[in-house]
Amino acid sequence: MLSVRIKFYFNNIKLIKANVLCIVLFFIFAGVFSQKAEAIRIGLSEGVEKTYIGSTQNAQFLDATTGKLLFVSRSFFPYSIKAWDDSIAVKVKGKYYDCDTNAIYIQNPKHKGFLATKRRWYRGDMIVYNIGGRLTVVNTLPLEEYIMGVVPSEMPSKWNFEAHKAQAIAARSYALANLNKHSSKGYDLKDTPADQAYGGASSETIQTTRAVLSTRGEVLTYDNKIIPAYYHASSGGKTIQAGQVWNHDLPFIRSVDAFDWGTRKNGHGVGMSQYGANNLANKGLSARQILNYFYKDINFSRLKEPEEDEEE
Repeated sequence: MLSVRIKFYFNNIKLIKANVLCIVLFFIFAGVFSQKAEAIRIGLSEGVEKTYIGSTQNAQFLDATTGKLLFVSRSFFPYSIKAWDDSIAVKVKGKYYDCDTNAIYIQNPKHKGFLATKRRWYRGDMIVYNIGGRLTVVNTLPLEEYIMGVVPSEMPSKWNFEAHKAQAIAARSYALANLNKHSSKGYDLKDTPADQAYGGASSETIQTTRAVLSTRGEVLTYDNKIIPAYYHASSGGKTIQAGQVWNHDLPFIRSVDAFDWGTRKNGHGVGMSQYGANNLANKGLSARQILNYFYKDINFSRLKEPEEDEEE
């Protein structure tokens, strides 16, 4: 999470703002995109011998393979979970009990409460796998609830609201473009900057949540496909082409003045500079203008909501 604040000076901001507004003349909002809003699986821990799960309400511990109810947990009580040969054991009343399964599903009743692990609270449900005698902990939750935990983990909560909105759209696009990235390990994305920083419900703030809700379902597309909207903390002056990092260029990535002068380069330098986005927002640019500036020839689309499918 970014934490350093640096003062920026803009000598040519009016000229750049005019250029961005010209770019926006080509802005296309493509209506409802064919892809649906989905749930997402986030890897919270991997290769650990032991973990714990707690809940704000009585949660159901289920055999993830058969759906069989194992037991109902007490609220605000951390249950120790550990690998047990090729199975999983849960500590109840001071004693470990073999669950006779290599995967347990912790269900948050009606998604009204929160689950705890890693000293944080999370929305959604949890799955714990025994993979090779070690545990993998996965948080499965609706996409929008995931993005609510990403934006404040990727950007300081006191930054400009339009920068938060730009971050929400970019993060949502990146997540959907990378579904199943780590499917062999039982999840889609890691909770670290290796994919996107994600702090769960514990990281949420009023302003960043409002930014997510105000952009609900909005994604960036190119050639009718959701793009992995790469971003980074700071370019140190100028963003770069994707080919300078990954040996191949991407048609939706441009090299531009990053508007993050004076910052130390932090990240791969491809796509949106988070410091630059905040500085452009402070000068009056909207989230869409910021994204149109950092990405090339993109469209803005909106995901289908579940109820939209039902009406069809």
